[in-house]
Amino acid sequence: MLKSICAAIGKQIMLFCAASGRMTLLFLGTLKRLKDADLKEVVRQMALLGADSLPIVLMTILCTGMVFSVQTAKEFVRLGAASTVGGIVAIAMARELVPVLVGVVVAGRIGAAIAAELGTMKVTEQIDALRVMAANPISYLVVPRFIAVVLMMPVLVVFANLIGNIGGWVVAHYYAGIGTFTYENSIRTLAEFYDVFGGMLKSCVFGAIISIVGCYKGLNAPNGAEGVGLATTASVVLSIILIFIFNYFLSILIYV
Repeated sequence: MLKSICAAIGKQIMLFCAASGRMTLLFLGTLKRLKDADLKEVVRQMALLGADSLPIVLMTILCTGMVFSVQTAKEFVRLGAASTVGGIVAIAMARELVPVLVGVVVAGRIGAAIAAELGTMKVTEQIDALRVMAANPISYLVVPRFIAVVLMMPVLVVFANLIGNIGGWVVAHYYAGIGTFTYENSIRTLAEFYDVFGGMLKSCVFGAIISIVGCYKGLNAPNGAEGVGLATTASVVLSIILIFIFNYFLSILIYV
């Protein structure tokens, strides 16, 4: 029994290492072919993968900013630290909450869409047809999506930071009675551009993770409709896990 358990664990470790290696090779191959990107296709993907995600991102971050302000404003007022609420909310949103939550939302919406689209193309042998026509699938399919997600993630983070702080101000002003000038002055005093820049840098890494994982799972989807569904689910789950793992190390590298 112990032998079979060890064999099963070893098999899973080998599969994990093999998948990690293939994903790394896909990432390196994508970087190598960035110069071959079709500008028109990149712009189209930016509209589909980035601009169309803005409403759900703004709604998510608006609610997050309001909830975070609810949890902090009253307590800070009770402790006599009302003048720091705006800065605390802005720093927490810019450094951690906004990049991670935007990454999770985009992974659920865009990562799934990429994996489903490429998985369907693979199952219907469209990718094989590209190879027959001497077209590289990485250059034609992966590179435009990679560039689009990496470029649009910081843009989404900027808008999300703005709407998140507006939501925090609404709650702090109308729920905790903190003045507008006090809230704004706290942000100007405590928050720095480096906080926002660090979050934007994180979002670029998260965008690369989402696009590469989605493309990898789609290109390697098992045959059949069930395989496409499994690839889509695996893409979202793996992307979110990697976002949380990389966020920890990026926070240490950038801020600590």
